[in-house]
Amino acid sequence: MTIRRTATALADGRELIYFDDSEPYVSGAATRQLHDTRDLSPIRVESTMRYDVLSGEWVTMAAHRMDRTFLPAADACPLCPSGPGRTPTEIPADDYDVAVFENRFPSLATGAVAPPTDHVDSESLWPQRAAAGRCEVVCFTSDHGRSFAELPVGRVRTVLGALADRTRELSALPGIEQVYCFENRGEEIGVTLAHPHGQIYAYPMLPANTGALLRQSERHLARTGRSLLRDVLEAERRAGSRVVLEGEHWTAYVPAAARWPVELHLAPHRDVPDLAALEAVELDELAHVYLDILGRLDRFFEGVERLPYIAGWHQAPVGEQRALGRLHLQLFSLMRSPHRMKFLAGSESGMGAWVSDTTPERIAARFREIAP
Repeated sequence: MTIRRTATALADGRELIYFDDSEPYVSGAATRQLHDTRDLSPIRVESTMRYDVLSGEWVTMAAHRMDRTFLPAADACPLCPSGPGRTPTEIPADDYDVAVFENRFPSLATGAVAPPTDHVDSESLWPQRAAAGRCEVVCFTSDHGRSFAELPVGRVRTVLGALADRTRELSALPGIEQVYCFENRGEEIGVTLAHPHGQIYAYPMLPANTGALLRQSERHLARTGRSLLRDVLEAERRAGSRVVLEGEHWTAYVPAAARWPVELHLAPHRDVPDLAALEAVELDELAHVYLDILGRLDRFFEGVERLPYIAGWHQAPVGEQRALGRLHLQLFSLMRSPHRMKFLAGSESGMGAWVSDTTPERIAARFREIAP
């Protein structure tokens, strides 16, 4: 599939990239609007990271995000195209296929201002540093009212190509340890912009979940000499009881210890570290499979037209532990029954002791029941 990539800069210097698959843009016969007409001041990001000595994790402090845009009306959406009769948006063009730009309210930024000291209150217990990474917004379509699951398969393939492109470039930035591509959908999840979009975080550290997975993978490798994530996929395929669908290159399954009320993992059959390492045939099939499982999500509960969910691509870390990682998608919802959400109460939030409200086998059976 041919995708044309065109990069420009917004008025405040942030990068914007168009990914086009339609004419006359994909062939180069025409080019999207590249000039941002807004008068924007350069962004000053003062996000910092503080080390939590009790957990061994870095916590990002991004107070400026309190002022980010919150659920604007459709005619004031900053992710819609700019056009006659409306205030210019983050996208200068009057239409687009897929667009990616640096977040105006980032948690992490390459130019994040360093804190005045290396330690909070000059106490050695609490190291701190600039939250120097990068956050990007991925606009899946110019159509404000459309969901990802309603996109044509060709456009989904373009989105996947854009994610692979950004994974490749962001992984090469100095100091980046992992790139995470994800989509939040639904106000119940905490979405602040209704326009169909995702995000990409390029972390300057390994997040807690990645750290835990790498520790388990390292132990498994030392004990068996094999890849933990590959062994999990092969075991799920052998058991079959939680497999939702199998393609030539991909398998979707509910993990044996699923913790969310609705949860699905999607993994490639070939060992690949990240989206950038996928071959064209794998991306082509992925576009079809992804639409299939998103469609099933929206049929999971009767009376729920669009299930709120989080879909995140877990990719191998960039550094020396890269061989321990393996690409896979985790897709889950906090909705436990129609219009009722699972809240993380005392035991789960306070102690991290998870309790599932269902079983993985029931989740998988429901996913198979609602196949297209």
